[in-house]
Amino acid sequence: MRSIGKTHHKNLVRLLGYCTEDSQRLLVYEYMSNGSLADLLFRTERIPNWSHRVKIALDIARGILYLHEECEAPIIHCDIKPQNILMDDFWNAKISDFGLAKLLVPDQTRTFTIVRGTRGYLAPEWHKNTPISVKADVYSYGVMLLEIVFCRRNIETNVSRPEEVLLSNWAYELMVARELDKLDLGEDVDLQNLEKMVMVGMWCIQDEPGIRPSMKSVVLMLEGITDLAFLHLFGMASVSGLLLLMLSILFVEARTQPNQIGEIHLGSQLSPISNMHSWLSPSGHFAFGFYSQGNGFAVGIWMMGQPNNTVVWTANRDDEPVSINATIHLSEEGKLLLRTEQGNGSLIADFSEVATSASMLDSGNFVLYNGSSVIWQSFGYPTDTILVGQNLTYPDPLVSSVSSSNHSSGRFLLAMQEDGNLVAYAGLSFDAYWEGIYKKYRDLSFYFNHQGLSLYFNHQGFLFMDTVSKKPVLLARSSYPCNNKTTIFRATLDADGIFRFYSHCLENKTSRSVHIEWSALNNQCNVRGFCGFNSYCSGVGTNADCSCYPGFAFNDPSEKFSGCYKNVTESFCRGTKEGKMYDVKAVENILFERYPYSVLHVKKENCVLCCLEDCLCDVALYMNERCEKYTAPIRYGLKDRNASSIAFFKVKAASPPAPPMSPTIIIESRKSLLVFLAIAFGSVTFLCFVIAISTFCVYRDRAYLYETLSGIISLAGEFTLRSFSYSELEKATGGFMEELGRGSIGAVYRGTMPGGDRTVAVKRLEKVLDEGEKKFRAEITVIGQTYHRNLVRLLGFCVEGSRRVLVYEYLRNGTLADLLFQSERRPIWKERVRIALDIARGILYLHEECQACIIHCNITPQNILMDDSWMAKISDFGLSKLLYPEEIRSSMALSQSRGHMAPEWQNNALMSVKADIYSFGVVLLEIICCRSSIKVDVE
Repeated sequence: MRSIGKTHHKNLVRLLGYCTEDSQRLLVYEYMSNGSLADLLFRTERIPNWSHRVKIALDIARGILYLHEECEAPIIHCDIKPQNILMDDFWNAKISDFGLAKLLVPDQTRTFTIVRGTRGYLAPEWHKNTPISVKADVYSYGVMLLEIVFCRRNIETNVSRPEEVLLSNWAYELMVARELDKLDLGEDVDLQNLEKMVMVGMWCIQDEPGIRPSMKSVVLMLEGITDLAFLHLFGMASVSGLLLLMLSILFVEARTQPNQIGEIHLGSQLSPISNMHSWLSPSGHFAFGFYSQGNGFAVGIWMMGQPNNTVVWTANRDDEPVSINATIHLSEEGKLLLRTEQGNGSLIADFSEVATSASMLDSGNFVLYNGSSVIWQSFGYPTDTILVGQNLTYPDPLVSSVSSSNHSSGRFLLAMQEDGNLVAYAGLSFDAYWEGIYKKYRDLSFYFNHQGLSLYFNHQGFLFMDTVSKKPVLLARSSYPCNNKTTIFRATLDADGIFRFYSHCLENKTSRSVHIEWSALNNQCNVRGFCGFNSYCSGVGTNADCSCYPGFAFNDPSEKFSGCYKNVTESFCRGTKEGKMYDVKAVENILFERYPYSVLHVKKENCVLCCLEDCLCDVALYMNERCEKYTAPIRYGLKDRNASSIAFFKVKAASPPAPPMSPTIIIESRKSLLVFLAIAFGSVTFLCFVIAISTFCVYRDRAYLYETLSGIISLAGEFTLRSFSYSELEKATGGFMEELGRGSIGAVYRGTMPGGDRTVAVKRLEKVLDEGEKKFRAEITVIGQTYHRNLVRLLGFCVEGSRRVLVYEYLRNGTLADLLFQSERRPIWKERVRIALDIARGILYLHEECQACIIHCNITPQNILMDDSWMAKISDFGLSKLLYPEEIRSSMALSQSRGHMAPEWQNNALMSVKADIYSFGVVLLEIICCRSSIKVDVE
């Protein structure tokens, strides 16, 4: 409830009071006469017009942004939906129902909590038992934004077509078909604005939290300050799995902008959250930049214009995905760098010379130049794919990806050997499961000259293996399925370990059809290592599956290809009766790598017995009247229906029945003395127990009452400003002894609250208006209702006769003026940028986001205080109405404030919020240059 009481924003429903009496818990909110947003959108005959709906969407976004980033502690609402958005008398939207809110500490970004919220608005992570972050609210907002745009519920059953039941899917289909303009929204709506709103909603409802924007980005995009981001969703579950196609259609014009195509100059950069997320080839077929992977982004090259874009190259592929705030820089120093939000930079391309420009070519090759000379190209560093014009040379391998959505290094390699052959093998072994040519084609000269060993494409779709003797061997060729349309060829070592030759036929500017021209293997189970240790492969074609042998369990049930472990410990195989501790389970038609440690020529029954009696034996394979014994781990397992083999796996035997209980002999004693003593002892013990329980209950009830009363008193202090007597403050400050600072409107003293648990700053005002106590309390109440992380918090006040005193939280790190002008260690550039942003956010809250607009009138470095974490907080706000006008001018005319006065002060004109903006501009220049606005001791 403290978290609710400390949130004050014009787009949040205000909490007025509470009740905690016995088991009763009541909250008192301001009354909203116009009901909820759900009533307005779904139940009224006249729905709000388009401009009003846009305003409502922005109101809600600003309120959520305040909860996430601008209040004292970040708050996850957990139940954003139209029923929790209320409309005030002026039809402004306000967020209500913080009963489900989850409070975070300032540095915390995620938390575990039970499932909360409403079905249809719940983010996917609620169902995955993963930590919940503010992105859960972003998802709910995205669903609600679509409801605001279309004026219908997310789930509607009484619709004419089944595809219209789920609003997000229907909206997606309308976007793909470009039919949003055919919607009957009851008025003329700007189509571009409509598309923008729908796109923001789609971005918010991505399954991966890391892909969703922050609420700050949402607000900026809805206000039109920031361009709508262009997303690449590779192998990621989205609204319909084809969101990229929709995005490609919407932004095809952006792809052909001159600054995105052709020569890339020094100083250029890319960001995942802007239109400049990639550099395109001249035809737009290939792109270099950020693509989505997991919870973040990777850097690579991909083929454009497909529902599932095909990544053909990845930079630093085994590094962790970067966040949405990362950037790619072609720096002025001629380096291609990836910079994270922490400021760390890593090389995307490693080269010794200085780059002067770069290009993304139509061949799919990304090239860096020094003048006209190529100094680095992606074709020289293949990952899992080669394209036309690219060579795979000895000894560099192709390395498969982990999966179609994770392009980190996988388990399989394809490489040229010293003998001139092309082979594929699992990464942990050099046992090839496929070779490109037969022995009769091999040339022994390869052993002495490796320069001729290569695999390459030509433009006609022929895949060759080149030899030293200049006798290329044709490995595969295209059958030209594209009917003379533009075709892109590629050969990829796929995640399943099979080397395949693909052709991509351009159907139109936004999509391609994909054909498999040739495949090295047709059955995934023929790939050695397709299933990990102690597991076997079953199935045919591309539908293979991995299973554990009896007595083994998956290392990771979600990754069946990772192998299995033995779930029986070695301690069961000890002593002289091992056979009784184990049973065997038979699996027929099984084959695996055959390197037995013992081979016996016995019958099948004796083969089982031989393994049971051998402590080293984990499995016995009986085949062709041979008994082969093996010890785990066992690899390259395969279930082959044509194999006449049977494997006996040793498993733990069932537990033997428990032995019968020995009869218990009870000897009854007839000695009455012992009986008497036992009864007496029991009675005394019982009496002591009753007394102890009664005492504990009485103490507990009193402690609970004391704790409840203390909590109520403490909680009340959190909700309201405390009214102090002058004598209390005089005692707290030791007779106003320790002065922290003095200005034209009064002095500030250090004090300690009663109880000694909190240090405060006590400001004694001078020359205030001769207003009555009621007027002063009203103005102070307005100040007390401002809660923002970049504002100094007012804790209480005193009004006795002509005395006016304010009590603030104490900030021990002094003022911004001390930090910039008087400290030996000036803040570094990043800290100064953060300080400037802190101040700007605080002023924005005062001007536009608190309940009543407040003009500060005296924005100076002396009125910016620094907390323990060196966060900037604005002080002395809201005092302008308490001073005489001439006192305000005299305050601003001080030497430390003179340079911050807006010109309208001298013209005796009406004041507006723009006066604060002028002062902030001066302070911003002081922050940048680390010097005062007016300085006389200069050259």
